[in-house]
Amino acid sequence: MFIATAYAADAPAASSSMSAIFSFAPLVLIVIVFYFILIRPQQQQAKALKLKLSAIRRGDKVVTGGGFIGQVAKAVDGAEEIEVDIAPNVRVTVLRSTISTVLSETKPDTKIAEVKKAAK
Repeated sequence: MFIATAYAADAPAASSSMSAIFSFAPLVLIVIVFYFILIRPQQQQAKALKLKLSAIRRGDKVVTGGGFIGQVAKAVDGAEEIEVDIAPNVRVTVLRSTISTVLSETKPDTKIAEVKKAAK
């Protein structure tokens, strides 16, 4: 009964291929919008955080992944671990990658930079 109906259908015309292209256009548009609204800004924020984490120095205020706010006591360039004072006489070692936010950044001391240049 249904077979006769299926055989009665015409062969697809050339216009149906154009119709298929136009039916995929909204999907492509949605992907492009998601990229520019969600994915790209998140990648930029991750890149900025990575730069901030690599520039952490002694005296910066940071927020750890656990929510602790502390002041950096010791940060060696290139080291994965840093020491953070979270309370008086309480110093913890945290991984650089677990720091979620750098609240305040200290500026490098120009005198120290001049001494380092003179030493070289």
